[in-house]
Amino acid sequence: MSISVQSSSVQLPVKSKLFEQIQFGSLSLVNKIVIAPMCQYSATGQGEVTYWHEQQWANYALSGAGLCIIEATAVQANGRISYADLGLWNDTQRDQIKALLHKVKNISPMPFAIQLAHAGRKASTEKPWLVKHGKGQIAPEHEHGWQTVSASHIAFHPNDVLPHALSIAEIKQIQQDFAASAVRAVEAGFSLIEVHAAHGYLLHQFMSPLSNHRQDEYGGSFENRIRFTLEVVQAIQQVVPHDFPVGIRISATDWMDGENAWNIESSIELSKALEQLGVAYIHVSSGGLHEKQDIKIAASYQVPFASTIKKLVNVPVITVGLITEAEQAEQILQNGEADAIGLARAILYDPRWPWHAAAKLGEKVQIAPQYLRCQPHGVKDLFSAF
Repeated sequence: MSISVQSSSVQLPVKSKLFEQIQFGSLSLVNKIVIAPMCQYSATGQGEVTYWHEQQWANYALSGAGLCIIEATAVQANGRISYADLGLWNDTQRDQIKALLHKVKNISPMPFAIQLAHAGRKASTEKPWLVKHGKGQIAPEHEHGWQTVSASHIAFHPNDVLPHALSIAEIKQIQQDFAASAVRAVEAGFSLIEVHAAHGYLLHQFMSPLSNHRQDEYGGSFENRIRFTLEVVQAIQQVVPHDFPVGIRISATDWMDGENAWNIESSIELSKALEQLGVAYIHVSSGGLHEKQDIKIAASYQVPFASTIKKLVNVPVITVGLITEAEQAEQILQNGEADAIGLARAILYDPRWPWHAAAKLGEKVQIAPQYLRCQPHGVKDLFSAF
């Protein structure tokens, strides 16, 4: 089935934009479907991959998407959200990830990216499914707990232990650790690096006035509050190969009223600064900074943020957030509201979402040759082999 738009009184066929190629810097994708990073809380206590990651990454690789960005991966041990998060702060973690990526690349040419992160004050938590009420921070004196850090001595939740406010030297060390993890990411075989500056984690904590009350060069003015994020991006760019793509994920708004919250106007100015640094794309999400955030959740609820930013920058913009249907994703791209579509829970629920989207939109998707015989009866030329 083809999609058509009205032009005067004539129905004109429109080629699907969802299945067009797209460039993220030097990296070319076969389509505009991006598997967004999703924490699995399934690593060893040393931040190393397990069999869960092996089957999960293989599932992603066979999905037909254009790119997979694996879960938030910590650049320091105390930067993990939970004790079961992945890390890339040492060479053992790198070598195990490299071995797993090698297996995955033997079954699919789909590029894999990694999201490098530091959770800041939202670290030291229990696995979400083991907590009855919220994610539950684990106190430093308990097993699986540690002292959290942030821009200021301001906790995310009233029951949390106050985070340690980072010194300038500690800020510089974290920047170096982002860079060191980026080097390991390249050595492991990832095709792209995404910097996690969203969802209330450390870089976002520095950017929002709600969590940053510093009085030094990393606090106060807008320029000071975004300094940490820009310096992390630059630190990574300086150590990866020339033209290696580095993207970033941001929260467009804190979903909090008042002039002291991070908002879309802040994100526009941040995006302009990131464009000047030459980021490969801007991945637009929202929220996660404050426990009292008031998120208006609905289908495509974050798309307007991406659309606003896209109008004002020239780098690709990825949108995400309750995008579940092929026609919905296609319309977002046809409307020029974003350059690519990020899928998270939708692709967990339906690991073959890109196959079904191609069938609905009259397009072709690349799959492993072992699956060619499963083309549905009556659907012509849906599949091509890798």
